Amino acid sequence: MPARITMGLNGLRVPDDPIIPFIDGDGTGPDIWAAAVRVFDAAVAKTYGGKRQIHWTELMAGQKSFDATGDWLPQATIDAFTSHLVGIKGPLTTPVGGGIRSINVAIRQIMDLYACVRPVRWYQGVPSPVKHPEKVDMVIFRENTEDIYSGIEYKAGTEEARRVVDFLQREMGVQTIRFPATSAIGIKPISEEGSKRLIRSAIDYALMQKCESVTLVHKGNIMKFTEGGFRDWGYELARAEYGATDLDGGPWCKLPGGLVIKDVIADAFLQQILTRPREYSVIATMNLNGDYISDA
Repeated sequence: MPARITMGLNGLRVPDDPIIPFIDGDGTGPDIWAAAVRVFDAAVAKTYGGKRQIHWTELMAGQKSFDATGDWLPQATIDAFTSHLVGIKGPLTTPVGGGIRSINVAIRQIMDLYACVRPVRWYQGVPSPVKHPEKVDMVIFRENTEDIYSGIEYKAGTEEARRVVDFLQREMGVQTIRFPATSAIGIKPISEEGSKRLIRSAIDYALMQKCESVTLVHKGNIMKFTEGGFRDWGYELARAEYGATDLDGGPWCKLPGGLVIKDVIADAFLQQILTRPREYSVIATMNLNGDYISDA
């Protein structure tokens, strides 16, 4: 009998025939989904000898939803994802430079899906431009609800942008906006709570999987209070909650079991994952950096 996945004291309770909602998505989404669902179903059948089966139920969002209902993201879709706990979606359209705001971002914010977890590894037989792809084996934890992806931005020339610029100049004494009258303005919120819960998830995963290190990737050398705050809160968390002690005077530190917490500037990291990928196992980073890193 098909049934929903539920949450118990020790985690998810998955019935033999779970109901999992899906959004096939826009653009290439339907083609990707048509191929992916065959793989999912075959994997379940092979693993459980035909004794278990996923029952898929389609939800509406994106262009297909708008064409049918006039709503890009119906409340019924959010309610279904919330009640079923586990779901999957394909790519959803987001116009560049105008139109609607990102549906993907809206889903993350509404449901507080704060951690995007991306395993990155090479599978034997798959062509790769990297000389030693077998050395790449890492998991990226990308904070998914904050940073400049929060959607707090104002178009150049609008009254909203003018008011923000006026506030910054008059009330905060900011004189570094080079062309204030023609600037679009975006705001980059990075919180202690948001940073720590993401980094905590990364550390817990690394401990569970017996990984060698967690690396905090940031541009704190330039953005000292947002990205630098992310880095500092990560070290603070490691010391306060996991008993980490400094390595060679810090700021790198080590947990009692040997897990190393370290940090690296984002541009150096992007070089080093090609030149010495074995130095990285679990990555914790913010939204924009995480988008670049995980998609690259």
